[in-house]
Amino acid sequence: MKNLILRGIVVGPVQTNCYFLKHKETGELVIADPGAEAERIIYALEKLQGKPAAILLTHGHYDHICAANELREHYGIPVYAAKAEEGLLADTYSNLSADWSGVPYTVKADVYLEDSAVFEAGGFSVKMLLTPGHTPGSCCYWIEDEGVCLSGDTVFCGSCGRTDLPGGSMSSMRQSLNRLLHLLPGSTEIYPGHGEATDAEFERKNNPYL
Repeated sequence: MKNLILRGIVVGPVQTNCYFLKHKETGELVIADPGAEAERIIYALEKLQGKPAAILLTHGHYDHICAANELREHYGIPVYAAKAEEGLLADTYSNLSADWSGVPYTVKADVYLEDSAVFEAGGFSVKMLLTPGHTPGSCCYWIEDEGVCLSGDTVFCGSCGRTDLPGGSMSSMRQSLNRLLHLLPGSTEIYPGHGEATDAEFERKNNPYL
């Protein structure tokens, strides 16, 4: 990682990884998947002493979004998501917030991205790769210059996200995994929405869902 300091905390009832990506030179911070506990996230960001610049959502399930509105309002920063996830983000049934958390929650992103869109966030050049399977608009954020990919609930270490929830598809997941893991250089560090980090080479050799 040349200019990236990557940190994170685990939030919410299903242990979601919320990542903080700080640019060494500009001090700007990108927040990925703020799933819950907005006050804890704000406290952690204050300790990092950076300037929050953007929020990235890998998909719209409640455990990845339920602090996004609070952080957007607190810092005055935009929320990014895949265009294909717009409907799920707005549907409390599909995003599981109504039934699973008991608190209906929706998010309307400020920027909806098409597949393979490249954009600037926090001083980083980020490429959004649409990876449907877990949800129709699940995506990964690839920061090629830093050798890092945020995979949400698409790739886990030696596994992948479940596909039995609304909008899920195992055939789509297999296609997404094959596309992603053959696109990323083997040394790319993969940071998933749950569990430990991995890398593209390990997953190409060991992931049973390819």
